[in-house]
Amino acid sequence: MAATAPVGNGVGDYARNYVSRLRGGDMGSLPAVTGLIVLVILFSILQPSFHKLYNVSVLLTEGSGPIVIAMGLVFVLLLGEIDLSAGYAAGVCAAVMVRLMVGYHAPWPVSIGAALLTGVVIGVLIGLLRAKVRIPSFVVTLAFFLAFQGIALYVLNNGKGQQGNVSVTDNVINGIENNQMPLWLGWLFAAACVALYAAVKLSASLTRRRAGLSAEPNSVSALKILGVAVLVFGMVYVLNKDRAINKKAIPQNVNGKLELVRPPKLEGVPWVILLVVVLLVVWTFILSRTRYGRHVYAVGGNEEAARRAGIQVDRIRISVFVISSFMAAIGGILIASNVKSVSVDNYGGNTLLLAVGAAVIGGTSLFGGKGRVIDAIIGGLVVEVIYNGMADLVKGTNGSAVQYVVTGLVLMLAAAIDALSRRRAGAAGLG
Repeated sequence: MAATAPVGNGVGDYARNYVSRLRGGDMGSLPAVTGLIVLVILFSILQPSFHKLYNVSVLLTEGSGPIVIAMGLVFVLLLGEIDLSAGYAAGVCAAVMVRLMVGYHAPWPVSIGAALLTGVVIGVLIGLLRAKVRIPSFVVTLAFFLAFQGIALYVLNNGKGQQGNVSVTDNVINGIENNQMPLWLGWLFAAACVALYAAVKLSASLTRRRAGLSAEPNSVSALKILGVAVLVFGMVYVLNKDRAINKKAIPQNVNGKLELVRPPKLEGVPWVILLVVVLLVVWTFILSRTRYGRHVYAVGGNEEAARRAGIQVDRIRISVFVISSFMAAIGGILIASNVKSVSVDNYGGNTLLLAVGAAVIGGTSLFGGKGRVIDAIIGGLVVEVIYNGMADLVKGTNGSAVQYVVTGLVLMLAAAIDALSRRRAGAAGLG
């Protein structure tokens, strides 16, 4: 079910209510946030290069593709379903985009539009097979997992232009992951994020009070707004610094003369962060503030009760697969932008598993009815920190093996916490 605002007249009441909810099994994203903090501290101690400025931006940009795919998977998981095809669906959409761009010289709006439309069509097809034909989502999406791999290979290995590993030639698409905002725009972006968060918190409290309901204490809201402000402005401050690895001037031939030329600065907030924040705001609003969002939680919490309440369950089920595949298309574009090419290898099983792991580790329940879009971001950061930190810490041929093992154990721990929390909530009468 959707998370409800804590009640109480002061900070003490709020804290007691929060502890009570934790004891009742409502853990939310607390385990993931705690784990993220611990991992960052641990890797920073063990590997000093982990918290370097350049690595901070790498963490945020390289993880953006799987995080966006995970955002779409949250909707599917809320219904207790699974989408195993999301990784290769992202690959198919990216392949369509790059084939139109490279082989047929389509401009970037047309290429991106075709990729997004492909994602919608894929979602409708999967949703219809699940909702109308009643094939379990595990079977449907596993079949498409295999089929989409073949379709992506076919699109990339046929048609005009480069084949196989196709390079992305458009500067706009490449710039999504690799270009940065002007410094002033980064600060404006931070101010807008804090202002929006403050407006949402204050509006929610005011609405509840007008309805005669208990609302979050103003002091708690103020502390949360202050915490978000510190986090957001701190991140912009870090990203606005020059994080280029090589800052030394190197000799170059300039108009026939040998001169020392400094490399260009690498500073500013990556554009992809703006895109991820916009998607977070839009989907969070849809889930938490619209009738459609309430229906998604209702169907995920109790399908039969939702059906008896007049909710069109099949439509909701089809729609979540459409959202999942649409977000997979965006994630596929981001992955292509990050590596500046499209290859089936970039969208293999790891992409899907990391996306599912991000949603579950972040706090979205595998049993349906509980989760938020921000879970995908929190869990995605946990996964990316593990991969990045272990890559720096464990060198040699065993590096990948250790990364997989550690990520798998973290995912298993998250699933165990989810199951135990749900059991405890049921025993406490909250589930």
